[in-house]
Amino acid sequence: MPASETNVLRKYRGIASADLARCNKAASFLQSGFWGSFKARFGWNARSFLVSWEGGGDSIDLPLLVIRRPLAFGISFAYVPWGPELPPDFFPGDSEKNELLRELALALKSLLPENTAFIRFDPPWYTAGAETPAPPIYPPFSRSAADVQPPDTVLVDLRPPEADILRGMKPKWRYNIKLAEKRGVQVRHTGAEELDTFYTLFRETAKRDGISIHSIGYYQTLFAHCAGYPGQELRLYLAEYKGKTLAANIVLFRNSIATYLYGASSNEERNRMASYALQWKAMADAKALGCTQYDLFGIPPNADTKHPMAGLYLFKTGFGGRIIHRPGSWDFTYKPLVRRVFSAAEALRKGIRTIKKKKRGKNSL
Repeated sequence: MPASETNVLRKYRGIASADLARCNKAASFLQSGFWGSFKARFGWNARSFLVSWEGGGDSIDLPLLVIRRPLAFGISFAYVPWGPELPPDFFPGDSEKNELLRELALALKSLLPENTAFIRFDPPWYTAGAETPAPPIYPPFSRSAADVQPPDTVLVDLRPPEADILRGMKPKWRYNIKLAEKRGVQVRHTGAEELDTFYTLFRETAKRDGISIHSIGYYQTLFAHCAGYPGQELRLYLAEYKGKTLAANIVLFRNSIATYLYGASSNEERNRMASYALQWKAMADAKALGCTQYDLFGIPPNADTKHPMAGLYLFKTGFGGRIIHRPGSWDFTYKPLVRRVFSAAEALRKGIRTIKKKKRGKNSL
């Protein structure tokens, strides 16, 4: 075993089951007990573990959320969204991280039900830079046919003064923010009571962009569930002109991070630049609430103009910030045959969605 792998295994001490509430100390909302218990309302089973690490002679325990979902014929798969989180003073290399994932996957096999066919990881570590490759993941892990969470995103630093944050944007984006105000767009935030308005626009957006969305009950439950967890807040932002809603965003404020979860916009009055005003209002509010980072939560991997979501890349990267790349979704297989069948079906679904998006893109030109 290489020396680097030996070192990481000395740092990693083991894993044990824990109460789901322990996950609320996780840095990411996707690793929180809040998220685990929310997903449990939609067919997932949430399990919490503590990963023990050596730290200065003492043991450091960090939470790990694992959610599990049934497939068919009594088989299920497990999923670790943006985990494991690593100690702040631990900076392993790529091969060390890979060995750590392998050790966790093997340890979790005995802690999960025997019918678990594979475990999927979305590792949280990343590289920064528009053209920088994502961190590699090595065998025995296999790339999943489709990513669960967006591997690529834009993180805007909210610590500088507002004027500096604006200066970090592309000139056209600063202009559009001011133009929205000049053209009478007003932005306000509300809650679940106006989700009907959001959902009407969301369905319009999904049809235009060829994306899949949940039923309105999913978002209603998300707001209701979030309200039971102190230290975080879910807001619905509406951009309006003469009483008509032109765009809407849902943003989660949790600890030091504000995350733009969902966005919708009307096909009408697009020259009023309502979506630009929405993002700036959410950023300014996040800064006022003490957040240091605004996550635009998902872009295509690069600036390829042929990508079906190329417009999303252009829009989000225009607000400045760092472009980061995570590895995406990777599977560790316990039952090879089941995983192969699932992967083939997943690839087929992804292919059909991609074709539909490309057709919509051509029709809009």
